[in-house]
Formats: sequence, C-alpha cells, structure tokens
Amino acid sequence: MGSMIMRYRTLSQHPTVFLKMTGLRLGEFDQLVADVLPRFLEAERKRLERPDRKRALGGGRHSALDERDQLLLTVVWLRQYPTHAVLGYLFGVHPPTVGRYLEHWLPLLEQAGRDTMRMPDPGRKRRRSLDGLLAGTPELAVVIDSFEQKIQRPKDQARRDRYYSGKKKTHTLKSQVAVDEDRGTIVDVSASVPGPVADLKLLEQSKLLDRLPEGVGGLGDSAYQGIAKLHPLCASPRKKPWGKNKPRPPEDLLYNHAFACRRIVVENTINRLRRYQCLSQTDRQHRKNHAARVAAVAGLVNRQLAHRMAA
Repeated sequence: MGSMIMRYRTLSQHPTVFLKMTGLRLGEFDQLVADVLPRFLEAERKRLERPDRKRALGGGRHSALDERDQLLLTVVWLRQYPTHAVLGYLFGVHPPTVGRYLEHWLPLLEQAGRDTMRMPDPGRKRRRSLDGLLAGTPELAVVIDSFEQKIQRPKDQARRDRYYSGKKKTHTLKSQVAVDEDRGTIVDVSASVPGPVADLKLLEQSKLLDRLPEGVGGLGDSAYQGIAKLHPLCASPRKKPWGKNKPRPPEDLLYNHAFACRRIVVENTINRLRRYQCLSQTDRQHRKNHAARVAAVAGLVNRQLAHRMAA
C-alpha cells in the first residue's frame, strides 16, 4: 500500500500538524487512548472467544495497524472526513480495512463521548449576576439548539420529501445539542432526525427536559417558542406582538439581546462540533450511525474544553 506518514510515531513529532489533523493536542489524544483502549481490548476478547468462532485463537488476519494507530485513523476520519481510499493511502492500509477499523472504534468513541456528558450539578449552584431583564429565567440552565447536515439525495420520492429541509433548501439530518451554560461542554445529544422536524418537536421527542436535574432549566432560541409550557424552568426570546406593522416594545428588544448573549455559548460549541468535517460535509454514510458520530465528536470536543479549563 501507500504512504506511512499517518502513524502516531511520526505525526506526534509534529504537534501542530497533529492538532490540525485530529483537533486534539497530543496529551488529549494520549488520554483518549488510555480511556478507550481497555474497552477495545475487552470487546476484542469477547469477539475472539465467542462460542461460534471457527478459527482458533491467533488464527485469521492480523491487523496492519496497532490499536493506537487504529484509533488515530478513526479520529482523523471524524475530523477530516476523507474517503476510505484516501485514508487507506495515508495510513498504508486497504480501503476495506479502513471500514473495519471504523466499525470497531466508532461505537467505543460514541460511548466514550456519552461518558463525558454531565448535566450541571445543582449542588454547585452559585448566584450569578444575571442581567436584571432576565430575572425570570432560570439561574442554572442548559442551552439548547440544533444543527442540520446535508445528506445525499435519497432515491425514493417519499424519503426525499421526508428529508427535504425548506430552511436549507436541500435534504438534511438534524441533531439537537444541549450545552452547560457555564462550561460550554455538551451534556446531551439527541437521536438524528429528518431536517424538517421542528426544533420544539425534536425537543419533546428527545425527552431531554425530563432528564434535567431538579433546579436546572433550559434556554432555547425563537425556534423553541412554547418551551415554557413543557418545563417550568425553561425560557425562550419574547415574540413580536401580533398585528400588521405593530412595533416590538423597546423592553423586548433589550430582553432578547440579553437573552441572546446568554445563549451564545451553544453557538460556539456547535461551531467546535462542526469543525469535524464528518458533521459538516455532505454525509456519505447514507445516514447510518449519524447519531453515533455526533456523540463521538461531542466527546472529543468535551475533552478539548476540559483541557482548556484545566490549563
């Protein structure tokens, strides 16, 4: 096969390039290896010792990459989203081998990502100096928003209609993200749904509000009008008054500006998510395992944020 440049041993000698290729600093990646490798080895043990296995232990194909390089390959795929042929060339393996590595490691990264998701702890609640205009909003909250990713045009007409997003003028998948307002870390991601599904409907389907700890609320943008009816500690911007040419009251403009400033954290975190090209480019996996990819990337973003908060 081709190049051997993309191996940990080589890439780790160039920390800036490593960061660009993976989105992680060396220390963050090394910690990821330490966290995920035991799960991989346990999964491999169960796979090799399954009762219906016909080959003896030690039989069959041997991996061209060690476990650390397999994980590196998977993270590079999430970050850069190359085709299997390109990724195989960079790592010196065949494209089908790339597919097997991704199949083995993506579920582990998904679980590792979900393990990093922690709801705000009401026990740590402290009085924050909220803008006086926002006195009626929850002191401790997660900030909720969604993003859409373009998908390949479905062949079936009914499926095309189901996934066509009028907002994006193309076929999309939608994901909901909830972020800790203070830390910016991702505390929850939803299942992936067709792009036309309304944000408020997706919020109801996700049951996120049922999982909020006591004393923790939620903040949504104008797409979440009516969220206060779903949970007593939730809020959204004030709507424009009904009526033709009826002006918006000045106090509402001030309120919505203060509210938007409080919500900006979720926009920043979603931008971090979408720097991983597997969530930004057109989805090439026919919508398969999309929610797993979102959760896996969420875990990588949470590791980045934890490292920066600890620094």
